[in-house]
Amino acid sequence: MARKFLIPIQPALRSLAFRVVALSSVWALLSLIVITTVIAALYRQASERGFESLLSAHLFNLIGSVGVSPTGQLTGNPDLGDLRFSIPASGWYYSVVPVSTELKGEVRSTSMIGTIEAPPLSDVPFNTAFQRSYVSVDPKGQNLQVLESEFVLDQHNRVARFRVMGNRSELDAEINSFERRLLGYLALFGVGMIAINAVAILFGLWPLGRVRAALAQVREGTAKRLDGSFPTEIEPLANETNALIENNRRIVERSRRQVGNLAHSLKTPLAVMLNEGRALGGARGRLIEEQASAMQQQLDHYLQRARMAAQRDSVVFRTPVAPLLQRMVRVMAKISPDKSISLEMDRDDLIFAGEQQDLEEIAGNLIENAMKWSRAKVVVSLRQSETPAGGTPKLELAISDDGPGIPEDKKREALQRGKRLDETKPGSGLGLAIVADLVKEYDGAIKLERSHMGGLKAIVQLKCAE
Repeated sequence: MARKFLIPIQPALRSLAFRVVALSSVWALLSLIVITTVIAALYRQASERGFESLLSAHLFNLIGSVGVSPTGQLTGNPDLGDLRFSIPASGWYYSVVPVSTELKGEVRSTSMIGTIEAPPLSDVPFNTAFQRSYVSVDPKGQNLQVLESEFVLDQHNRVARFRVMGNRSELDAEINSFERRLLGYLALFGVGMIAINAVAILFGLWPLGRVRAALAQVREGTAKRLDGSFPTEIEPLANETNALIENNRRIVERSRRQVGNLAHSLKTPLAVMLNEGRALGGARGRLIEEQASAMQQQLDHYLQRARMAAQRDSVVFRTPVAPLLQRMVRVMAKISPDKSISLEMDRDDLIFAGEQQDLEEIAGNLIENAMKWSRAKVVVSLRQSETPAGGTPKLELAISDDGPGIPEDKKREALQRGKRLDETKPGSGLGLAIVADLVKEYDGAIKLERSHMGGLKAIVQLKCAE
């Protein structure tokens, strides 16, 4: 199962744009997470400090507002300047209770209903300023932050305990609301930043796509060089590529001229040797004629290989397949009117990624071989073969006949140079071997099978231009 998920990811990981966008997006995401965490922590700390300062101010205000009557009764009407101390169960309370036995009574806010529990002094002792802070819960279930202090009220050292309580749940809700808003705003900002960053990166890499498209046109044969205006960073690459294309073109032309010159220089001597062999006659004359003919065939073959090797590493040619096959079928039908030859095509727009002369050599040898050995019928079919995902598309050319066919154990031998399985038919035994060599030069494949008509079916697969 893991392999199924990795296969579509691998091409994306090889993309430069994907790498840069992904890396910048991850960095932006991490930065926003850190920024959100820091801002939220700073806001929480500031809010809690402000909350504690407010409770402390209320506490000192409460202490200054409470006194003791001559009878030892706690008196006072504190006004802490906050209406929440007058709203019942608001979560904001104050209370003053006697600690000394000489004091009586209690002062508490109108908002306070019920009793607010306080932890024992052993658990939360007073600090050096005679204050302690703890968290409690009111009867409504709200969390309270309590600031408590004991204070001497008069010269008789009578002590009272002062408590100011703030709604901690309200503070936490406000902090959580701020964090949610902060997260939403930063998330929106992050999405926008990543989108703008991706657009900027893709726009910066767009000239590379133009270079790729221009190279594809050169490879397909629709252009001879990289044309257009490129950025300063890419222009040297385009210039070097154009220089390489031009150099390869010169190599091909030079190789073709040398091949033509060599063929022309040897053509006359070989013709003389053939004529002398025929004129001489006898066994010695036939030997000279056979050897000269073999030399001519070998020369044609290896010169063809040299020409293909020179052009294979240069610009790829484009050859429409359908018109070429249609022309060949018409010619063969006229040459052999006593036999039937038909052409079947699933598509008529297939393009061979090679030179027309080579495709004519491949198709011509196979069709000529089928016509020679067929009894009455030959079928030529063309289709685009199925290719795996990401593979190079291929065209499949199949030539079937109703002749005697080739035995299974002789098929490999039939593709070897100079091998003739039947000496009763004229020929040199080079047709299938030449086809096999040409197909190999184009990284194609050739198979010999039994056709549905009982004869031979030769199947050739070659690269198909996009």
